[in-house]
Amino acid sequence: MQATAFTFDPDTRAGSVLLDDGTPVPFGAAAFDAGGLRLLRPGQRVRIRTEGDGEARRVVFVTLQTFPDPGAGAPLTA
Repeated sequence: MQATAFTFDPDTRAGSVLLDDGTPVPFGAAAFDAGGLRLLRPGQRVRIRTEGDGEARRVVFVTLQTFPDPGAGAPLTA
């Protein structure tokens, strides 16, 4: 899933992203660390994985579009 970085605190490594419909979803240091990033700037397009639904939805992985996601399912083949 794609999103846009909205907030980021380099001291705590936590922040939030905006989904394409404008919904803000928070992420913690664990999600940031899982993505292999060193910094995240508001406005950057990112790739995320989420868990939960509605108010309980949270980001569990955040990285740049060009970085791999080792936890993603295997790509479908024809």
